[in-house]
Amino acid sequence: MDREQAHEESVSLEISGGSAEDARIVFDTLAACFESDRGADDVPQQLHESRPMVWLGTFEVTETRSCPPPAPLSSSVEIDAQGGYWAIEKLRKTLDSTFTVRDLSSASGDQERELHVRLESR
Repeated sequence: MDREQAHEESVSLEISGGSAEDARIVFDTLAACFESDRGADDVPQQLHESRPMVWLGTFEVTETRSCPPPAPLSSSVEIDAQGGYWAIEKLRKTLDSTFTVRDLSSASGDQERELHVRLESR
């Protein structure tokens, strides 16, 4: 088994705290960098005016493609990510290269790590 196959992992992502458009920008940016379960026509919707929304996606981070600079966010968004240690580290490096990332919290278990960060435009 080669090294890449040993690390074939996905990261589950929840985006909250921003607009549907900001969620779309984050998803589009990450979908350009990694394989995703979200299709190009899978656009986040704001389904209720006053209730907070959470948008979900899964990204396969084994191979990183060229990541274009993201469009500017209108406000900060919060991301909760869950995955294996290697996958979360790879996602974090990609986020650091495309957004301003502020740590909110993290938790580690035997096989999985959780990361909670706030993203802002650079």
